[in-house]
Amino acid sequence: MRFRLFAGCCLAGLASWTQLAAADQPPVDFNNDIRPILSENCYQCHGPDKNKRKADLRLDERAGLFGKVDDHFTIVAGKPLESELFRRITADDDDVQMPPPQSGRRLTPAQIGLIERWIRQGAEWKGHWAYIRPARPETPAVSPKFAAFVKNDIDRFIAARLEAEDLAPAPAADRTTLLRRLSFDLIGLPPSAAEVAAFVADERPDAYERVVDRLLSSPHFGERMAMFWLDLVRFANTIGYHSDNNHDVDMYRDYVINAFNDNKPFDQFTVEQLAGDLLPAANVTTRVASGYNRLLMTTEEGGAQAREYMAKYAADRVRNASGVWLAGTLGCAECHDHKFDPFTTRDFYRFAAFFADVKENAVGRREPTAFYTPQEEAELQQLDGQLAAAQTMLDAQTPALDAAQAAWEQTLKNGNQEWVVLRPATAVSQNGATLAIREDGSLLAAGSNPPDDVYTLTFKPALKGVTAFRLEALPDETLPAKGPGRAGNGNFVLNEIQATFAGAPVEWSAATATHSQDQWPVAAAIDGKFETGWAILNQVGRENQAVFEVKGDLGDGTEQAATIVLHFRYGTQHTLGRFRVAATTAPRPVRAPGEAGLPKNIAELLALEPAQRTDQQRQTLAAHFRSVTPLLEPQRIEVARIKKRKMEIAAASRKMLITEAVAPREMRVLPRGNWLDDAGEVVAPGVPEFLGQAAGSGRATRLDLARWIVSPDNPLTARVFVNRLWKLAFGQGLVKSLDDFGSQGALPTHPQLLDWLAVDFVASGWNVKELLRRLVTSGAYRQSSIASEPLRLRDPYNRWLARQGRFRLDAEIVRDNALAVSGLLSPTIGGPSAKPYQPAGYWSYLNFPTREYQADHGEGLYRRGVYTYWCRTFLHPSLLAFDAPTREECTVERPRSNTPLQALVLLNDPIYVEAARVFAERLMREGGATVESKIAFGFQQALSRPPHAEEIALLAALFEKHRAQYQADAAAAEKLIHTGERPVPGDLSAIELAAWTSVARVIFNLHEMITRM
Repeated sequence: MRFRLFAGCCLAGLASWTQLAAADQPPVDFNNDIRPILSENCYQCHGPDKNKRKADLRLDERAGLFGKVDDHFTIVAGKPLESELFRRITADDDDVQMPPPQSGRRLTPAQIGLIERWIRQGAEWKGHWAYIRPARPETPAVSPKFAAFVKNDIDRFIAARLEAEDLAPAPAADRTTLLRRLSFDLIGLPPSAAEVAAFVADERPDAYERVVDRLLSSPHFGERMAMFWLDLVRFANTIGYHSDNNHDVDMYRDYVINAFNDNKPFDQFTVEQLAGDLLPAANVTTRVASGYNRLLMTTEEGGAQAREYMAKYAADRVRNASGVWLAGTLGCAECHDHKFDPFTTRDFYRFAAFFADVKENAVGRREPTAFYTPQEEAELQQLDGQLAAAQTMLDAQTPALDAAQAAWEQTLKNGNQEWVVLRPATAVSQNGATLAIREDGSLLAAGSNPPDDVYTLTFKPALKGVTAFRLEALPDETLPAKGPGRAGNGNFVLNEIQATFAGAPVEWSAATATHSQDQWPVAAAIDGKFETGWAILNQVGRENQAVFEVKGDLGDGTEQAATIVLHFRYGTQHTLGRFRVAATTAPRPVRAPGEAGLPKNIAELLALEPAQRTDQQRQTLAAHFRSVTPLLEPQRIEVARIKKRKMEIAAASRKMLITEAVAPREMRVLPRGNWLDDAGEVVAPGVPEFLGQAAGSGRATRLDLARWIVSPDNPLTARVFVNRLWKLAFGQGLVKSLDDFGSQGALPTHPQLLDWLAVDFVASGWNVKELLRRLVTSGAYRQSSIASEPLRLRDPYNRWLARQGRFRLDAEIVRDNALAVSGLLSPTIGGPSAKPYQPAGYWSYLNFPTREYQADHGEGLYRRGVYTYWCRTFLHPSLLAFDAPTREECTVERPRSNTPLQALVLLNDPIYVEAARVFAERLMREGGATVESKIAFGFQQALSRPPHAEEIALLAALFEKHRAQYQADAAAAEKLIHTGERPVPGDLSAIELAAWTSVARVIFNLHEMITRM
């Protein structure tokens, strides 16, 4: 006989022993002690997932745990030996024992003992703690020995647990440490030396509370809070999949910053993000907030399957919303019922159905909405008035226009538009191509094919009254894809065409073409911008023409010198392969044939005799004439000017992907998550069934979902948010698993405190600043983070809060700290994302299109880390080294690594070198006359404390060593101090500045510099 609990014991003996022991032992709590054992060992086969459930037995519900199966009760309160569950976990027969040996799971003797005690004590059952609506508990009475520790009611709960664990709180941290802690926690920036001195000297009894209020009122508070929120909602500047191109979401980040700064109630903050577009009083703010629904990863890949990606987007939104607000793993139910929590697959797709009304492309570009400042709105309104007036003049038919139109029609009927081919006298490629002139006057490029080129053609025409030039792009069998371009696909990009005639520059008045590629119109070849131009996809392999009309008539009939200069600057061999130039003296307007010249319907109308035209046809023809006649050129120029200005305002405006509601798509349960399987049930929007339902008449909407999330009926949201702010203030949550409040997550270390805070948070009107103020003014928060050796051994993870937490600063704050100490940090709040220095070539693997990272200049280099451009595929390497997430998914807690790479970043990233050099300037100017005084100044500014004698000696020796090195190698000193864009002062010795920069780099690399104490 094998008995797996105690060798040599019999079951009856065990019963006798445990019966006696149970009477003297404390009560066993089902949620704290029993549910975790069942969840870990039993729910896999006897839990929520009906597809995996064995023997039709559920142990995650009260009915199953106390029910009857095959004439046996699973649990009989007070009677372990009559309880089938206990019999199975203590059986020595492999066919009977649970969990089965082949499962790899096995209960320990201690776990079996707990279950036996729980049954004998009456088997009190409780629902899972997180799914029970929190009730405000009484604050515990506190022993007098904790009187000095207790600053508010939070401390009463902490003290009660410390006393139960026979622990004492740590002493309060010194004032300098407290101020640095508060500053990093509440605004993400270090205190200035002046702020430290003022606080240390402030003897008022409420000095600490005054500092807290000052920091909570700082505009930088919102930036600090946004850092953790943007992780949650997976905010990034790029789409993530495939090309990982940019999408416009900056305004959402600014909304979050402003919401925290304005202390927007958290329930309102929630509703605006999930359904700001559906609010009865929706405005710019709420519409921008609704951009939350557009922050997910999307694709522009041409071959992507739309249905597949719509399924991906739906699943992403379920994972994110349930993770952000509910700390729930509803995403696990995409393919099957959750194995450990009561989330079903049907719950998953019902939750997804809330978002089925979001208007979006499954594949391709997503167009943002432009938002204008009041000044821009006013100018646009003025421009609209001007445009209407100018358009009225363009639309009016006058006798003078009637006469001009008749002459124009006669000219077209006579076919008076003859072209003379201009045979070049010379043709030269700037970058080495050979331009051979053929018999027909065309030119063929051969030989070298550089990325950029300029073709210069000279002519000596004897023409009078030239009104336009024509560029014919001709196919040729020798060119890739028959040309007419030299690129592999036969395309070309003519960035600019310039000309001179008789020594004077030619001014163009119009440009038309037989065909222009999307986004590459022929007009871009005369706009003076070398980044734009004319291209012809998808019309390669055939002839294309562009006609460039000139202002004024050229030539007097005698032979005169002329040049045509063609610029190709696209950068990927998109030059012309075969082409020809011609000129005409035809009356204006001169247009290319085809759709861009004389439209087909206009040509058909001109073929009719005037008497045969209907009134509608006459109006159509007159409208076309007014669009081309020189008589209305001033009005067209005015219209073009107004439209151009409107386009400039639109281009300069801030843009945001917002949520627009459309008729909801059908949402089905996808069997096993298979997007190709349409056999599943059609579902309507709904919250997880075991949590209740979202109120609303008819089909529930995102607004109903948002209101349910922050309703009193939802037991999770307040607890979840309180727990995340607790983590911000103490380094870890009261529930350690910030993303999982389910049965597989951690239990609260202080469940009554969590519920007390959650209830209080809701009662306060979801007041975020008030909640944070309560946390940071507690005695628990003010404790020292220094732990004695016995305490570290007793409570290594600081579960009972007998000390404060100590941890490395987040990636953005590490950078902000260095910039703030140096004096480089920009204080500007909000605005477009910033692009700081980044290694050359880091983006070289990005395609569709290929792109090159362009760092900002000036202030943009020194913005706070929260504004850094967040490229999901290639996150800024400095942030990545300090564990910033790529934000492909919801991130509730960043890892905190400690690697040599981080030291290398602090020493060598150009922004840290530049910050060190600027800080060195401060040491030299403000640090006093001696080496020692400069070091002391540096420590006070960077670490808020004086250096120790050993630190002064080490850094003084380092300074002397590096000064000697740079005296011997002045070029190295110059190279070091010229790192970065900030100008180097001319009044400081380069040798001294370089040596002090070395000292500053060491200070920036100290543990204290990157650690919140």
